[in-house]
Amino acid sequence: MLLAVVADIHANLEALDAVLADIDAAAPAATVSLGDNIGYGPDPVLVLKRLAARGIPSVRGNHEWAVVDPARERLFNPQSREALWRTRELLPPELLARVAAYPTSLSLYGCRFVHGLPPNDTATYLFEAGDVTLRRAFARTAERVSFVGHTHMLDAAALRGRDVLRYELGVGDNPLDAGERHIVNVGSVGQPRDGDTRAKYGLYDDVRGVLTIRAVPYDAKATAAKIVARGLPRRYADRLL
Repeated sequence: MLLAVVADIHANLEALDAVLADIDAAAPAATVSLGDNIGYGPDPVLVLKRLAARGIPSVRGNHEWAVVDPARERLFNPQSREALWRTRELLPPELLARVAAYPTSLSLYGCRFVHGLPPNDTATYLFEAGDVTLRRAFARTAERVSFVGHTHMLDAAALRGRDVLRYELGVGDNPLDAGERHIVNVGSVGQPRDGDTRAKYGLYDDVRGVLTIRAVPYDAKATAAKIVARGLPRRYADRLL
């Protein structure tokens, strides 16, 4: 089957709508979100409603967790905390309840979905994980392919026997070796940090064993202007441009 995987939308409605249009053209069997649907961006309400209207399931990102659990704010830098507080102000109680109910991981379509590291770690970045940590993650995860977000970067790790291999993903087709197990990050829809400001997401063909990274242009200037207008830190507007 063909599966669409989105991550780190970060309340960027313009990017999400562009990606959803691209997904519609590809016509995958399903779409799954890897969390951080909110935070940094200006439209958390509309983004959450768009995902719900599409029936797109999501795991819990660190921003979803912190917006409903202030004790986790200590894990954020000062500007991220400021964005978190503003996001909390923008979300009505029913949407706060919705993100509070997100699971830490999902096992769907033969794959694992989690924001940080499999099987259910919300906070650890893939690029920070050493070989021991990655071997442990692979050992605790039944699925051969795991999708993660959190880093906003296109990167991946594989396990071949006992060897941990790290590799970068690129826009376009990325074969996933059938003899290896994989943890892959499909990049960010709403706050890319890889030097390419287009919105990124992945299309995984489990028959061909190929992950296609799509990079979709959108009106980033409109999103940046709304970030400033809604009282969020300007750095999150500047990162989009």
